[in-house]
Amino acid sequence: MSTLEKSIIRDIALAPEGHLKIDWASAHMPVLNRIREQFEKDLPFKGLKVTISLHLEAKTAYLAKVVKAGGADVTITGSNPLSTQDDICAALVEDGITVFAKYNPEPEEYKELLVKSLETKPDLIIDDGGDLVTILHTERPDLRENLRGGAEETTTGIIRLKAMEKEGTLSFPMVAVNDAYCKYLFDNRYGTGQSVFDGINRTTNLVVAGKTVVVVGYGWCGKGVAMRAKGLGANVVVTEVDAIKAVEAYMDGFTVLPMAEAAKVGELFITVTGNKDCIRAEHYEVMKNGAILSNAGHFDVEFNKPELAAMSTHIRTVRRNIEEYKLKDGRSIYVLAEGRLVNLAAGDGHPAEIMDTTFALQALGLRYVNEQYANIGKKVVNVPYELDEQVARFKLDSLNISIDKLTPEQVAYLDSWKEE
Repeated sequence: MSTLEKSIIRDIALAPEGHLKIDWASAHMPVLNRIREQFEKDLPFKGLKVTISLHLEAKTAYLAKVVKAGGADVTITGSNPLSTQDDICAALVEDGITVFAKYNPEPEEYKELLVKSLETKPDLIIDDGGDLVTILHTERPDLRENLRGGAEETTTGIIRLKAMEKEGTLSFPMVAVNDAYCKYLFDNRYGTGQSVFDGINRTTNLVVAGKTVVVVGYGWCGKGVAMRAKGLGANVVVTEVDAIKAVEAYMDGFTVLPMAEAAKVGELFITVTGNKDCIRAEHYEVMKNGAILSNAGHFDVEFNKPELAAMSTHIRTVRRNIEEYKLKDGRSIYVLAEGRLVNLAAGDGHPAEIMDTTFALQALGLRYVNEQYANIGKKVVNVPYELDEQVARFKLDSLNISIDKLTPEQVAYLDSWKEE
């Protein structure tokens, strides 16, 4: 059976445009290109089946091609129905990768496509938000019989994985790629910061300068969003539940308020917590007319849409990826991209140079778990520091940047507790 016959996609005729997008991304991913050269030589995944669930756009597509270059039989599906790009899916099929994904399928079909991607009974997985892991531990545990382990991309997914590990229900090792320094320092901060406003600005066509932007959560993603909002001229308010992060936001120059107060002054809200119901009915009740809600925290639960709908007389689409909720008192509240990830559902996601380092960590993390799964056990583990640093060094090399090296005397000094 051909790759096209095995796949479920929208339209193979869209492939030429997808190839152009992938070529553009790969031309700006020098670290992943270097790893691809290693994989083509060493074939670390030779004879293995790998299933990937990530936001299915050009940078992800190139990661899939790099894993395939390492000898794997690759199957890929989307991790968000609105971030899948149909031309990318078609291009991957032409490149010999099995694809189960479409843009904006019905919820039932979206779930079926996730399950289809696992019916290959993979040896390794790359997950985003824990959807594949959840399916393998609930409705289809039969599909994990060959599974050695995998890698997780997001904060949300790692929260779920650690909960499973704590309960003793996790059945295989997973590498927490999101917790690598090169991931949360650069991808979460610089990638999210830029791509969130790329999605918001192209969707709304409104100015950011002068607006009060409420950033809900001051983790690494929240730091990036707040930094970019400030750079665009916004008045930035941060809400937090963590006292240390709240002090950090204050020291970084931002106003810190509880959501009950921030809701009264905000004009643009951006949730980045990985949790649910951060914005609720009591907050909608005091929001300004015209307030805009957007999410960059993975699932579409960070602000409570059912409560907002219950408060509304009608809902209508006023612009692509913008829904107006008309409240009973006449106010309008606007929701971007159905509350899904605004940077991917309404944009192209992180810049290619950012995803270069992140997906380099994914590729090396996947190789690590394949080599060490028997020793790791049924746990969530971090990317080894030496792999994290290797990615950073590859990145510096690609930028023609050199750094210093400790002398033997300096190493000895740092390793000694005695005064010389």
